[in-house]
Amino acid sequence: MKRLWPWLRLLLAVAILVAVGMRLGTGAFVDGLRAIDAFSVTAALAIGFATTLLSAGRWVLVARRLGLSLTMRAAVSDYYRALLVNAVLPAGVLGDVHRAVNHGRESGDVGRGVRAVFFERFAGQMVLIGIGLAVLLLHPSPGLDLHLSGTTIGLVLAGLVAAAVTGWHITPVRKVLVNTLADGIRLLSFRTWPSVLGLSAATVAGYVAMFVVAARAAGSDATITQLAPVVVLALLIMAIPVNIGGFGPREAFLAVAFGAAGLGASQGFTTGIVYGVLALIAALPGAIPLLLSRRAKTAEKVEVVAEGVDQTREQELALAR
Repeated sequence: MKRLWPWLRLLLAVAILVAVGMRLGTGAFVDGLRAIDAFSVTAALAIGFATTLLSAGRWVLVARRLGLSLTMRAAVSDYYRALLVNAVLPAGVLGDVHRAVNHGRESGDVGRGVRAVFFERFAGQMVLIGIGLAVLLLHPSPGLDLHLSGTTIGLVLAGLVAAAVTGWHITPVRKVLVNTLADGIRLLSFRTWPSVLGLSAATVAGYVAMFVVAARAAGSDATITQLAPVVVLALLIMAIPVNIGGFGPREAFLAVAFGAAGLGASQGFTTGIVYGVLALIAALPGAIPLLLSRRAKTAEKVEVVAEGVDQTREQELALAR
């Protein structure tokens, strides 16, 4: 089942896109590609740089608080590379896994390196959820009313507690939980969490700005008040691990949400396509550190081979003597 799950996620994402495409027609997809111009590309690169800088700063704060060394330059480079890998590979998290393990190895503590990335991403998601709830309460969008019963919330919390209790009796899992809890407590410092929350909120603002650029490029004249609740929910929907480079549930949700809000389902689908392409463009600078790291690895391999050849020659000369 573990081997089939990645392919199943791909099939689900493709099925979602095909279903929406059949419903709205291929014109909305083509319109999304045609809508991208020099201004939207420039805006995407600028916003992408800002959000990457903010996210990398959040990672540096968390990592240093946990006792790991991480420079801002290295964090920005690794974050860009992770964004590009996330954008082009189906799972959507492999880039973060790589930067977590790589930083952990360089710091001499893989477990803590992984936990630093986990807490960094977790903080971002929690702030996004908080902002989403605030936006929905202050500016509810027609057709998108949120009804969460006490029973639903209780079941979710009970499930989390049950998972924690079950995992506690498994020694490796218990060790991970203990270490994660200990590091989480270390981050509850007034020197850390206010800055982390501030950087996370600024990052969310950047994502919203990217969506607004995409909506404007797609031809939507909706106000920020109309777009805000739809955009925030779309950002939450993007966390669902069923997509192809981010495409899939996001486009389906935007089509439904724009239609429910009276903005046009086709317009929502086109906005999702434009946003996906702009997000990929914003991550393209990650190709630079990706290529540099590959060249560095190739150079190391060549150096190792050269040393081996030199040693072999020295041994042959010694034997000849």
